[in-house]
Amino acid sequence: MSDKSGAPAPDRHTAFRRLHHGERPLLLPNAWDHASAAALVRRGFPAIGTTSLGVAAAAGLPDATGAARDETLALARGIARLPALVSVDIEGGFSERPEEVAALAAELDRAGVAGVNIEDGRPDGTLAPLAHQCAVLAAVKERAPRLFVNARTDTHWLAAIGGGTPPSLSTAAERIEAYVRAGADGIFVPALTDEHDIGALADDLGETPLNILFTPGRHTYERLAELGVRRISCGSLLFRAALDRAVELAWTITHPDAPAPAHQAADLLSYGEAQSLAEDFTQDVTEGIPT
Repeated sequence: MSDKSGAPAPDRHTAFRRLHHGERPLLLPNAWDHASAAALVRRGFPAIGTTSLGVAAAAGLPDATGAARDETLALARGIARLPALVSVDIEGGFSERPEEVAALAAELDRAGVAGVNIEDGRPDGTLAPLAHQCAVLAAVKERAPRLFVNARTDTHWLAAIGGGTPPSLSTAAERIEAYVRAGADGIFVPALTDEHDIGALADDLGETPLNILFTPGRHTYERLAELGVRRISCGSLLFRAALDRAVELAWTITHPDAPAPAHQAADLLSYGEAQSLAEDFTQDVTEGIPT
């Protein structure tokens, strides 16, 4: 495969890495099933991620507990057939054993995935021991050296979902530095919202891309770009918005006096358009990879 200049197109690993070092930050929308992934790709997004909450909730399972391992793998294998670059949220790796997490990452790499997201938050609301998490990251990079490993630290996320006070950036600094030394290709700090901290961390990381979770009403794409953020994730935002819109539209059918949905039914994806999304999945995982 060649690009428009006739030169060989980059492989998925190189292409995905380049998206983190372009003139503008990579906006990574997160899919929760095959249809949402295909719709995002058809819209023109060169790369998509998965949302662990969306994948788990769609299967009737809790997030961040390791319960949705099979569903995550099945979705990853499926959407890797799309003409886009794919990063998969594997929670904490679905295992306490570094070698098993590494084997999973290698399996995803063989399936055509370009990157994975690995978090240090645990189901009980604690953080994985630092040495253990570094061992996980190092094992993954040894088994799948070209896979883009986005190391997520939940120092701020756990405080946010628990209703606590946001910790200082120094709380995350030790982990971030250690994860980079262990081989992480990118750093993700969800719930880090303070602009001064975001800018300072982006500066400290240098060439290592900083990933921030987009927060409606708090962030704008342009401002995060100015602060030096290289990757902006939607997380479960799109999944939650889709649920909200579906329920809202259903409610207005029998409650005509209720506020109208933000988009009228005439603006929705047609049945035929939704049906045709299945046509976008190919057997060749290298076909149509963005350059």
